[in-house]
Amino acid sequence: MRGPGRGLWVVVAVAMLAMAGGAQATRAPEPDRPTSTPYAGDLSIFETPGRDQRLQIDRVMDLLKITPGKSVADIGAGSGWFTVRAARRVGSAGTVYAEDINPQAIQHIEQRVQAEKLANVKTVHGTPDDTKLAPGSVDAVFLLKVYHEIARPVAVMQQLRAALKPGGSVGIIDRNGNGADHGLDRAVVVQEMSDAGYRLTAKYDFTKADGQDYFLIFALK
Repeated sequence: MRGPGRGLWVVVAVAMLAMAGGAQATRAPEPDRPTSTPYAGDLSIFETPGRDQRLQIDRVMDLLKITPGKSVADIGAGSGWFTVRAARRVGSAGTVYAEDINPQAIQHIEQRVQAEKLANVKTVHGTPDDTKLAPGSVDAVFLLKVYHEIARPVAVMQQLRAALKPGGSVGIIDRNGNGADHGLDRAVVVQEMSDAGYRLTAKYDFTKADGQDYFLIFALK
């Protein structure tokens, strides 16, 4: 009995190793590229006059189909600049989740929406690897000049998939760069999003006159 027992143990061990190897093979590799340090300074930097017009934020929301009653996630919400605009757009029947990893930003947004009487905003204190959004909670996700700060973008965006409702979309506005200069080339973003299970559905260059900014929209594959 000792011989067959040892043989069975070997078979089980080999099977377990094969399963582990298969799991590793299906896990998307993280990019070997630099990222920018998440901004943690004065939040008033996001409130520059004319920003609405420069980014054409109403057009952005139109393209993301942010309409009354929809649920929207503002990832890396910062001062809540986009949060409050989306909250007014979706109205009392909609919800905006203002997510940030910076507790000071979360506190600032909570005070802001209270002062502006926006009862449809919920703050979410995420982590660098987890947005903490509930499954099936949002119709649209928006990342405004924050994607280049995500150290493990493929893993984070894979995790975010579960939060999207059927037909949901992800919008990313960023600028061309090398990752460490508060920008990331659009081709890199498209490839990483593909690795995370998304497909590019639209791309635009209208968000800034110098041609450096871009606006990309993704859906689940």
